[in-house]
Amino acid sequence: MKAIKAPVYIIVVAAGTGSRFGADLPKQFCLLDNEPVLSHTIKRLSKAVPGAQIITVVSVAMKDYWINEATKHDTPTGIIVEGGATRWESVRNALNAISETDSDARVLVHDGARPLVDTVTVNRVLDAIEPGCSVVPVNQVTDSLRQVIDASGNSIPVSRSDFRAVVTPQGFMLDDLRKAYELPYSPEFTDDASVMAAAGYNKTVLVNSFPSNIKITNPGDIALASWYLRHEESK
Repeated sequence: MKAIKAPVYIIVVAAGTGSRFGADLPKQFCLLDNEPVLSHTIKRLSKAVPGAQIITVVSVAMKDYWINEATKHDTPTGIIVEGGATRWESVRNALNAISETDSDARVLVHDGARPLVDTVTVNRVLDAIEPGCSVVPVNQVTDSLRQVIDASGNSIPVSRSDFRAVVTPQGFMLDDLRKAYELPYSPEFTDDASVMAAAGYNKTVLVNSFPSNIKITNPGDIALASWYLRHEESK
């Protein structure tokens, strides 16, 4: 936790339907130890950067539901923005909701379904942000990897030491990210750093995160996240 030197905005992207999760609610609203996943996410980000402006992007259908849940669980609502048909559109909507013109303002973009984001990772990202670059937290790859080289499924082994798994929050200067999001949508935009690269911002700084910074994707991930929470509390 540290004092903010310049305005910091944190966009929390939580507008997905979570179709792969297979629950009645999108995964970011499912309960993790009696509290919505999204509540854990926002509370941790608020603790990591006191005074940052939180902007939560949710779908139109879940907006009222989230406001009620946030109130019930004492979660800061900040600015709530309606999401779009894609993650790219959701982030763009959030950027359009920021009126800040300070050239020193920084922005973090985080997945709402990553409820175990930690203060150390957040501050590593913030500290590394500079004009013209993307800051991307990563984890080492522990599985063996193979690269598929043709349509028949033939593959070759590749060294896992050459690869990193990308997580969030990713960090940018606000002005840079706004300019990057003036580009038209492309399916190659898998994250915000890829949007920046397409706009010509080719410098990417990698900082280390932790294995606990998981994304809730499958039902078993809730149990894993709960284990991590209990492990933290036992320290």
